Amino acid sequence: MSRPKDRPGRGGLRGWGGVTGMAVACAVTAAVTLLPLSHHNGGSAGAGTSGGVVTADRTRAEACTEPEASLPASGADGPNIDRIKERGKLIAGVDQNSFRWGYRNPESGDLEGFDIDLVRAIADDLLGDPDAVIFRAIPTNQRIAALENDRVDVVVRTMTINCKRLEQVSFSTAYFQAGQQVLAPKESPITGYDSSLKGKRVCSAEGSTAYEALEEKSFGALYKDDFDGTERDPDRLTVPNQLDCLVRLQLGEVDAVVTDNALAAGQAAQDPAVELKGKDPFTTEYYGVAAKKGSDDLVARVNKVLVDYRAGGKDSAWMRSYEKWLATGLPGITAPPAPKYRTD
Repeated sequence: MSRPKDRPGRGGLRGWGGVTGMAVACAVTAAVTLLPLSHHNGGSAGAGTSGGVVTADRTRAEACTEPEASLPASGADGPNIDRIKERGKLIAGVDQNSFRWGYRNPESGDLEGFDIDLVRAIADDLLGDPDAVIFRAIPTNQRIAALENDRVDVVVRTMTINCKRLEQVSFSTAYFQAGQQVLAPKESPITGYDSSLKGKRVCSAEGSTAYEALEEKSFGALYKDDFDGTERDPDRLTVPNQLDCLVRLQLGEVDAVVTDNALAAGQAAQDPAVELKGKDPFTTEYYGVAAKKGSDDLVARVNKVLVDYRAGGKDSAWMRSYEKWLATGLPGITAPPAPKYRTD
């Protein structure tokens, strides 16, 4: 598939939302590679696995019918938790560019958002200190590699649980329900994930469920770059980091973005010139905390943290974080998704 020619320049970014928008734009280049956000002397994350556990997990993934079902919650320690305690820091892979989920506050320079709150809750449970965290910013297409290469203990980065990913990583129970939706300029004739995408240039992140959805059904949209996955990849329609799609949209280099509605709502808040298209998401997906394949002790402990995080109804830590960060763009959510546990 040939790559469409660039449109003429439009005199800068369309609808950038002031200081916050410009700060995020500057962060895009920095987020293209795995970036340590804090220096440390703790070595690699070093999550241990055993061949038997990996084989069992792979068998489960191949027979996957309910990917959101995770290990029963447990407060017990284990080799992976012991390693974190010896280090004295939890190493978490996060986003620093997703407004309201994981982003750098342009005024304070601090990482903030819904995912960041959850990371701090995990650190507090494991280490007794919500600040005992080394944050590492990782782009969308490096989330799994960061775990496999022991660069992080966990990834808390709007990562959808699905059967394909269960072949490579382990997941906690779900902590948020989302779905894929189209983001486009308000004046665009695009009406949603439908035939209005025909011939349109649509951007998605490499390794994302949005890209997988487009592969399955594109409605005639142009969604692949020439030389995808090679050094010659121009990263125009498929990009390493999801926020790069918003920048491409603002530059007029693409016509629409397909991404999680949870992320798109934050981007629409950054730029009032764009909006979610279509009444509802066209998929149902659940975010989970990812850990290295076979890190059963850590996954079970995170599930215990999530039990506590959900507890309390409207006064739960989950609801307080939702009200603070997400309720404006994603109103009407009254509770977190209920956990599902494995019985095998």
